[in-house]
Amino acid sequence: MGTIALEGLEFFSYHGYYDEEQKIGNKYSVDIIVTADFSEAARRDRLSATVNYEELYRLTANVMRQPARLLEHIAHRIIEEIRAAYPDLESVEVSVSKFNPPIGGVCHRAKITLRE
Repeated sequence: MGTIALEGLEFFSYHGYYDEEQKIGNKYSVDIIVTADFSEAARRDRLSATVNYEELYRLTANVMRQPARLLEHIAHRIIEEIRAAYPDLESVEVSVSKFNPPIGGVCHRAKITLRE
């Protein structure tokens, strides 16, 4: 078993619980960790035997273009897309961060993590 991780993917998107957040947008960060058996890719040196992280980025960017209310929903949709493209993965972990969340005080970012 091994992992492939994409860390600090950045997007400007129109997510948020409040309607105003969906109008003005905000900066988000996404981290992805996929776990699988990568031994064939290691032996054969073939992209077709592993998870293409360009594809992980594309799947994530497509989800980030679709407005959502909750960070949990965004992470769940990203996991669904990754699992549809790579059904044999052992696990998929996605963290979604919203920078400067509207909490009434100073907070660099709010972050959730889902693992399925």
